[in-house]
This record gives sequence, structure tokens and C-alpha cells, in this order.
Amino acid sequence: MRFQQELLQQDESKVKMIGSLELLLVFLAIISVGANLRAPLTSVGPLVGEIRSSLGISGFAAGFLTTLPLLAFALLSPFAPKLSRRFGMEPVLFFASVLVTAGIFLRMTGSVRLLFAGTLLVGFGIAFGNVLIPGLIKSRFPMHLGVMTGIYAVSMNLCAAIASGLSVPVSEKLGWSGSLGYWGFISLVAILVLLPQVRRSGNRPAGKESGQKAVNLWKSGLAWNITVFMGLQSLIFYTIVAWLPEILAERGVEAGAAGWLLSLMQFALIPFTFIIPIIAGRMKSQIPLVIATGALFIGGILGILMGASSLTLLWVIMIGIGGGTAFSLAMMFFSLRTKNPQEAAELSGMAQSFGYLLAATGPALFGILHDATHSWILPLWMLLAVSVIILVTGIVSGRDTQVK
Repeated sequence: MRFQQELLQQDESKVKMIGSLELLLVFLAIISVGANLRAPLTSVGPLVGEIRSSLGISGFAAGFLTTLPLLAFALLSPFAPKLSRRFGMEPVLFFASVLVTAGIFLRMTGSVRLLFAGTLLVGFGIAFGNVLIPGLIKSRFPMHLGVMTGIYAVSMNLCAAIASGLSVPVSEKLGWSGSLGYWGFISLVAILVLLPQVRRSGNRPAGKESGQKAVNLWKSGLAWNITVFMGLQSLIFYTIVAWLPEILAERGVEAGAAGWLLSLMQFALIPFTFIIPIIAGRMKSQIPLVIATGALFIGGILGILMGASSLTLLWVIMIGIGGGTAFSLAMMFFSLRTKNPQEAAELSGMAQSFGYLLAATGPALFGILHDATHSWILPLWMLLAVSVIILVTGIVSGRDTQVK
């Protein structure tokens, strides 16, 4: 009897050890995939001028380098929850990381066609990560939503900031194509972390929660408000990432300094992407945070439009903090406004599909308005209007309720 009890205790210890190791791998996967979701995109903005002069592409085409991944997000996001139900979240995230890696290396060939083809592949891979990470957090860390969402957001934005700041210095050594390819090591790390989980989770697909009535998100006003909020905050972020260096360059700021200002914008938001999810998770209503977000966006954009050039750093940091707060709120809305992990993944898929389709218009439209007016005034007024809509939809999304 004692021998059997010892065997049972050993088995229980092994199960606990395996469970702890599995959670550690999931934790590392969230960090590595998160690091992979923006760096391949933010590394492009500081190099736009060099890419345009090297390849002879128009302002519209240059803006499309940022728009194309957003279109990929919109196209593939609805399929991510379905694939995760069929194959499991971790295997789909592994496949996504492979796509990102392939796309990054295609972009560094120096060919215009492969530059855009690789950018599209990068967008396809990032789309799956964008959608599935919130559901993975809700599934594996249900008691630590705020902390894990914060860690995920910090990983994403820290690597994005580093990529923005180092793109020009790396380009000076390796050329713009080498600079774009340099960030492929991040996606390789994600592949290595996810590889052992592909076998382990292949038989554990994320099915629908038992006893839960399916919600038709397409008929939910709350879901649509979250979608618009998600899309427009992304529109501002990706538009600023694509065009801020060019705006600053026309005002006499050197390319390297402009790249670091863009990097500082993203460094400024990093503490808030960790703090805001924790604060939001402890609040029944997130409306006060939404109001602060709108004020930061409006103040920062107005500063760039009308404020003193000597305060450019302040305006950029305000936009960065607003973007970090808005993104964190969007991620938390997926969990706070749903009842289970699969519902969170479905809402994430809907919001990121239509939201990124909306966001995709930003960089290209910004470039078109500039080409048409030869000025940044009208494009910046467009971002101000977007900020007001973010405020309105955020107030609706921040109320203490769930999708029905």
C-alpha cells in the first residue's frame, strides 16, 4: 500500500512538473510571438525614404508597404479562430511564425515584387498571432489576464521600438534590405519556442466551451464598437509609424534622429502597455481610461500640426502613450467583454478582421492626401477626426457589460 502511494505521489509530481513546464513554454510563446507582431512592420517606416529612392516607388506605393500587412490581417483574421479549433492554438502560432520568417527573408532580396510579396506573407503570419494570443491568455492564464496581457503588450512594443530605432543604423552597415532582414531572428526564436508545443498540443484543439450558448457577434453593437475602436487605434499607430519620419524629415530632422523619435514614441508607451491592462482588469468600467486615451491622441496630433517644433518630442510621446493605452484597452476588451476563451478568440478575429481593414486605409490615404496637397496639414486633420471617433466608440466599449 505504501509503495502504491509513493508511486501515486511520484506520478502526481511528474504531472505537476509537466504542467509547469507546459505553462512556462506557453508563457515564452506569448512573449516571443508578441515580439514578432510589430517589429517587422515598424522597421520599415524609418527606411521609407531610402526604399523610395532606391526602388523609385511612389508615395502611395511606399504607404502600401504598411497598408498591405493590414489588408492581410483583415483577410485572414476571421479564419484564425476556426483553424485554432481544428489544430490547436500553438500549432497555428507555429505556422504563423514560419510565415513571418519566410516573408522577412523575401523582403531582403532587393526586388520590388518580392518586397511586396514578403510583406504580404509577414502580414499573413502576424494576423494569426494578433487574433490568437488574447484567446490563449484567457485560456491558459484566466486568473492573470491583466498581467499576462501587459507582458504580451510590453514584448510587442519593446521590440517594435527597438526595431524603429535601430533600422537606420543597421541600414548604414547592411543596406535597407539587410536592415529589413535583420529582424528575422525574432521570428526564428518564436519558431524554436513553439516547436515542442506543436506535438504536445496537436491533440488539444480549442473547442467551444460546453454549456455556453454561442453569441452572434455580427449582431452585437458592443462587438462592432470594439471593432471600430480596435481598427482606428491601429490606423493611427500604423499611419504614424509609416509617415512620422517623413513628416519630421521635411521639417529638417535627420533620418537617424527621426527614426529614434519614432522609437522613443514606442518606448514611451511600453510602461503603459503593462500598467493599463492591470488597471483595466480591476475596473468595472474603463471609460476614464478611454477619455485619457482620446485626450492624448488629440493633444499629440494637434501639437504636431500646430505646436512648436521644439516640443516635437512631447507631441510624439503623447501619441505614444495614447497608442499604448488604446492598444491595451482593445486587448482587454476581448477578454473582459466575453465569457470564455473561444468567444474571446471569435471577438478578436472579428475586431481584427474588420478593424485592420479599416486601419489599412490609413497609411495609404495619408500618403494620397499628402501627394494631392503637398502638405501634411490635411492628413493630420484626418487623424484628429479619427481620434474623436476612437473616443466615442471607446466610451461604449468601456461600459461594464458583455457581448450578447
